[in-house]
Amino acid sequence: MEKAGANILGIKDMAGVLKPEAAYQLVSAVKDAVAIPVHLHSHDTSGNGVYMYARAIDAGVDIVDVAISSLAGMTSQPSANSLYYALSGHERQPDANIKGMNELSHYWEDVRNYYADFDAKLFSPNPEVYEHEMPGGQYSNLKQQAKALGLEPRWEEVKKMYRRVNDMFGDIIKVTPSSKIVGDMALFMVENSLSEEDVYEQGDRLNFPQSVVEFFEGQIGQPYQGFPEKLRKIILKDRKPLECRPGELMPPADFAAIRATLDTVPHREVTEEDVLAFALYPKVFQDWIGFMQEYGDMSVLDTPTFFYGMLPGEEIRADIEQGKTLYVKLLSVGAPDASGMRLVSFELNGSVRETSIKDKSVKTVIAERRKADPSNHEQVAATMSGSVVKVLVQKGAKVKKGTPLVATEAMKMETSIQAPMHGFVREIFVAPGDFIESGDLLLELSRPDSA
Repeated sequence: MEKAGANILGIKDMAGVLKPEAAYQLVSAVKDAVAIPVHLHSHDTSGNGVYMYARAIDAGVDIVDVAISSLAGMTSQPSANSLYYALSGHERQPDANIKGMNELSHYWEDVRNYYADFDAKLFSPNPEVYEHEMPGGQYSNLKQQAKALGLEPRWEEVKKMYRRVNDMFGDIIKVTPSSKIVGDMALFMVENSLSEEDVYEQGDRLNFPQSVVEFFEGQIGQPYQGFPEKLRKIILKDRKPLECRPGELMPPADFAAIRATLDTVPHREVTEEDVLAFALYPKVFQDWIGFMQEYGDMSVLDTPTFFYGMLPGEEIRADIEQGKTLYVKLLSVGAPDASGMRLVSFELNGSVRETSIKDKSVKTVIAERRKADPSNHEQVAATMSGSVVKVLVQKGAKVKKGTPLVATEAMKMETSIQAPMHGFVREIFVAPGDFIESGDLLLELSRPDSA
């Protein structure tokens, strides 16, 4: 629970595990204790959301979060339309225009089809949420991460591991970003076939996801019941935890300096929104700017064209600025050559044109990398499938145990691969941008006495 505002008390049930009778008792107790409005937020993964809300309403809750019916249910909020009908004859039935709500639902039902490939593919209520306690948004995101990492066939293992990790971490409050941290650890353990016992026994040699390290360092604050100290020492190794609120260590944001940095971006007028976006999410903003510089402003395209492209013979209209409209008709797309280039023929405002475009979806032959020998502690292996972000050392460099060697990324999950021992870098087998799989050999070290 938290104060959602100066005069509202909020109850957040991010995992949607608040059961109907528990909701009645909780809201009743809160209403007896405070005189301000009570706001309840929950997801409907279990399928019990409307019933739970109805019991909370019986207890006197003042505000509940709902979603229009075509976007409701499962990992979203309970349906506003269903709740309206469920409370028919009830003195607290919402005063709403149900016909208008149904019309809105029809509109969003069509829009949702455009995003079908990004849907969580949860087609029915999932009461197992009471077991794994995964928040709705995290369920959707984690399933996509598991799919990208090749772990979709092991999704049941991931769900069970999520609960196991949550208990290991001390049954923490799971909201963004803490819910993602639990998910990162669950994926890490499943991909590397690690049990809880393995973490405790092999922890000094494991490279945990960066988000997990930062969590135990105290970068997002302190859990209300404290950290499990034994696990904290294993994950942090030689790093010292924070002893203060992490925000106290942040320097004041220099918006003028940020604007000056962004002013160097060509062909773009910097806005206040840009400055704030960069201050909050610098890497994401820079990636977006890079995309804009390479492809231009894609927001002028309709959603289906942006996501799925055009079919031969299809024509679209794009308003690129006030008074300037482009009519583009796709004529043909040639077969890819050995380098993946395709010849594309199209009409632009009636004129036939051709261009060669690199088809990034064309699969190329990727040499299989050498795997590290798990019994050889001089060989440093990738812990997750993904890509190399940066190689942090050079061949011949002297390193200590725990020295960061390689930064990797897998579906927004960053990992710093550290030296398992003191020694020297004998060989480096990867470079920034390389695709890697779990177990691939990244570097080879040599002990001081053998260098």
